[in-house]
Amino acid sequence: MFEGQPQAEIEALMKANSEFRQLYYRHRELDRQVLDAELGVLPIDDTTLGQMKREKLAAKQRLLQMYERTH
Repeated sequence: MFEGQPQAEIEALMKANSEFRQLYYRHRELDRQVLDAELGVLPIDDTTLGQMKREKLAAKQRLLQMYERTH
């Protein structure tokens, strides 16, 4: 998600901000689960998949807001 930003900045922010760190790992987990569901590896219904995608997007938006506030 933060491919364009220096990894050192992201790591520093994760160390300094526990909310950022928790959201970052939650977003990664949701990303993996959504991909698995779309590939058919994780059998879930469409409603649950939609909820996961919305939660993932909300986490991404919050992470980006937090990142932008530090820069």
